[in-house]
Amino acid sequence: MDRTENDFRARVEAVVRQIPVGRVMTYGQLAALCGTARAARIVGGIAHFGNPELPWHRVVNKQGGLASGYPGGRPAHAEHLRTEGVVIADEHVNVEELLWWPDRS
Repeated sequence: MDRTENDFRARVEAVVRQIPVGRVMTYGQLAALCGTARAARIVGGIAHFGNPELPWHRVVNKQGGLASGYPGGRPAHAEHLRTEGVVIADEHVNVEELLWWPDRS
């Protein structure tokens, strides 16, 4: 992994650490905030193979869909979000209501 990849991974992980309980971000949103707008799939790979101590359960796809690649699949992803009070309907969260943006000031 080269320095650019390490820097991107570090930026993604830094933002994921900040996602508040009960809120979500999307893979594409994370990619854009970290400087590579079209890298949603790369963010997904970082989530899948990244630090398991980070709150990856708070990351969903742009429609609010849960990740099939989440450890334990979509049911486990849903359960982790439910423990934070997030309502799950048909393996999706309400992105419009729950989407979080870090303070940009």
